[in-house]
Amino acid sequence: MRASENFLGRRNELEKLASFYSKNSLQTALVYGRRRIGKTELIKHSLSKTEIQSVYFESKETFEENNVASLSEIISDVLGFPPLAFKSIEEVLDFVFKQASQKELVLVIDEYPYLQKVVKGLDSVIQSLIDKYKNESKVKLILCGSYIDTMKNLLEKQNPLFGRFDLIIDLKAMDYADAALFYQDFSDEDKVRLYSVFGGVPYYTRLIDSEKSVRQNVIDLIASPGSRLETEVVMFLKSEIQKMGNAYEVFETLAKGKVKFSDILSESAVSSSPTLSDILEKLQRMELVRKYAPINDENNKKKCGYYICDNLSLFYFKYIYRNLSRLNVMNPDVFFDRFIQQDFEEQYVPKCFEEICRQYLVRKNKSCELENPFEKIGRYYYDDPANRRNGEFDIVTQNGKDFTFYEAKFRSTPLTKAMIDEEIRQVNAAGLSCRKYGFFSRSGFDGIENTDKNDLLLFELRDLYK
Repeated sequence: MRASENFLGRRNELEKLASFYSKNSLQTALVYGRRRIGKTELIKHSLSKTEIQSVYFESKETFEENNVASLSEIISDVLGFPPLAFKSIEEVLDFVFKQASQKELVLVIDEYPYLQKVVKGLDSVIQSLIDKYKNESKVKLILCGSYIDTMKNLLEKQNPLFGRFDLIIDLKAMDYADAALFYQDFSDEDKVRLYSVFGGVPYYTRLIDSEKSVRQNVIDLIASPGSRLETEVVMFLKSEIQKMGNAYEVFETLAKGKVKFSDILSESAVSSSPTLSDILEKLQRMELVRKYAPINDENNKKKCGYYICDNLSLFYFKYIYRNLSRLNVMNPDVFFDRFIQQDFEEQYVPKCFEEICRQYLVRKNKSCELENPFEKIGRYYYDDPANRRNGEFDIVTQNGKDFTFYEAKFRSTPLTKAMIDEEIRQVNAAGLSCRKYGFFSRSGFDGIENTDKNDLLLFELRDLYK
């Protein structure tokens, strides 16, 4: 299989798959993740880097007989056999496992849930074949799928395939740094803006045109009638939550910035707390929504917050979904100026910049590049009885009993010493005792040349994209 010349990122996953292929024994892998996340491209690119013969089969949402015929034809092609005739998927798979006793072979079954749906007991069939051939076959079987809930069920104790996977890859969206590989010609500021809209989903980032401005890319791809991604979010959600009532209302409420359970319940049209709990639990399991608890009070349910994981979904529900009727009758440029521009620059992008800064710290922590490695990163909840208020600091790291507070500012002007001193005063007033104070600034720093920096960690925007 030929390598894709413009394949970007996913170094860690490619290394895991290379190691998987190198094992001289029967191996089974599970690769799953949401639609458009790049599972198929990842697998195909990894196959192009190995000399082992491979059979790649994309299941169809049709009868078993059709899938049997299609898979048999591909096997004949790859292995150079005359047309093969099988009656069932079990017979085809048994043949592949047996062939791999003589020579290593990779078998990829993509869109596995489709095949599982039309072949009764397929999980048991594969489990039986794995056990039957575990000591003689060298097949490398990869099951891949987009329906996260269905794929995760393969890992449950009650499933026949439980404990049979040698490699599990839950493919997530790329972080800000890998996503930026797709639009390297933009300024660092615009990279932040682009990530805040299109996130780390390769299908979306590949559509960005480096010859256009951020504004024009957003208008052309998502904020105009008939745009390429106009129905993308809705179609993606329908495929995942088609049987879940009120899910759209929950998404719209989250996009408005309502993150606490009680606020979501009162703002959305969900009828009761148990119903909302069920919806949020399912959305989390599908990796559409993420739940955050403050690192200093992780078991307090009242202080937890819920956030939309996918930036495009967040952007869509914040600016497009609620204004669809206006979008359909307005000039796209006028619509952007009136309903997106100001809030996008003043609120939306700065909030996404905080997430980028969190990702930067995690990257540096994993690569052991931080002076003080941390064990936890998250929000820190505080009570201020003297001033009768409470709140959260958005980026705090913890190492044992030591905390480091970080503030991220996506301002058009530099951070000054006075601003830094005021932020530190607020932190101390809230009772958070910090070992260090970190600051991320889009526009750098001003007037801090003679400041004692022993307690400060200062990052400019360019540091994040080195």
